[in-house]
Amino acid sequence: MDIKLHNAFLAVDDHDSAIAFYRDALGFEVRQDVSAYGMRWVTLGSPSQPDVSIVLEPPAADPGISSTDR
Repeated sequence: MDIKLHNAFLAVDDHDSAIAFYRDALGFEVRQDVSAYGMRWVTLGSPSQPDVSIVLEPPAADPGISSTDR
């Protein structure tokens, strides 16, 4: 049986700083940048591994969560 990683989710509170690190320091490419419900999700990955992505998500990325819990 093979186990493959496709997406790894990382909670970040500053997407632009995280993008700068993964893109500029590590050479990853930005694949998607999506905003919804006042939140932002960014998908990045290595050009040499097109099937593996890192998803930068906001902390407590549940649209139904209260602002106090967020």
